[in-house]
Amino acid sequence: MSDVAAIEKLGAKHKALKEEISKVIIGQEEVVNQILLSIFSGGHSLLIGVPGLAKTLMVNTIAQALGLNFKRIQFTPDLMPSDILGSEILDNNREFKFIKGPIFSNIILADEINRTPPKTQAALLEAMQERAVTVAGNHYKLDLPYFVLATQNPIEQEGTYPLPEAQLDRFMFAINLTYPSFQEEVAVVKSTTSGQTMTINSLFTAQEIIDFQDLVRRVPVTDNVVEYAVSLVGKTRPKEATATELVKNYIDWGAGPRASQNLILAAKAHAAINGKFSPDIENVKAVAVGILRHRMIKNYKAEAEGITIEAIIEGLL
Repeated sequence: MSDVAAIEKLGAKHKALKEEISKVIIGQEEVVNQILLSIFSGGHSLLIGVPGLAKTLMVNTIAQALGLNFKRIQFTPDLMPSDILGSEILDNNREFKFIKGPIFSNIILADEINRTPPKTQAALLEAMQERAVTVAGNHYKLDLPYFVLATQNPIEQEGTYPLPEAQLDRFMFAINLTYPSFQEEVAVVKSTTSGQTMTINSLFTAQEIIDFQDLVRRVPVTDNVVEYAVSLVGKTRPKEATATELVKNYIDWGAGPRASQNLILAAKAHAAINGKFSPDIENVKAVAVGILRHRMIKNYKAEAEGITIEAIIEGLL
């Protein structure tokens, strides 16, 4: 199949996928869009939202519609790296045998990732970066496609271990979940308090998703779009000459080169699912907030004046 035909197929399947997900998930369209973009780009996502916004249900539904295995890991202060990676045990023949942990799945929901100590967070990060884990000196490859969705609760910070900037940078998107609108909440209550259950059909195979991820990487991109993405990321750094006044006044640290790579990859995926054969500057702008949000650090002045990161990014765009 030619790349042109493959992009048309991806657009059609993406539309059907969203219809399938909307059987269960009401509203939250932008959130679903960004999760699907990161899956087709081969990235990971961090979901930030208060409890009860159907984060687990959303990830489970997306996994079912994509035809992928799904595991949920509840991160707690006493969780050890071996609890997620797996461990070696002595079997009846006195031989060491490796028992796989929950990390061996296609889609991992790392629930409340900031509740577990850095040692356990770091174990998950090797898996995210290398698509493999090392246990007792042995290297185990993970099944592809492999995708981590971590969640974080923005209100309770007591007894949490905030993710360091280097680890936040591994997530392609940081996605804010907001409360549903009045109409959406009415629809949610009606559908969840009745006896009916929706069946979600699997629309993809694992190999199809891997092929679409390869297709996204092959999408051609012009130099001016790459230069726009790199200059946009440069403007987030307060010490650069191109930084805006807002950035110089309110930002301590800007985004690194991984942000530029992710902007281009996500723009390619955004173009492909919308039936375009090459991304333009509009596609970069469409994905910029989710990609830059967690890579810029506000200073105390921004906190004091109530300036949000989103407002600063909108100013750059």
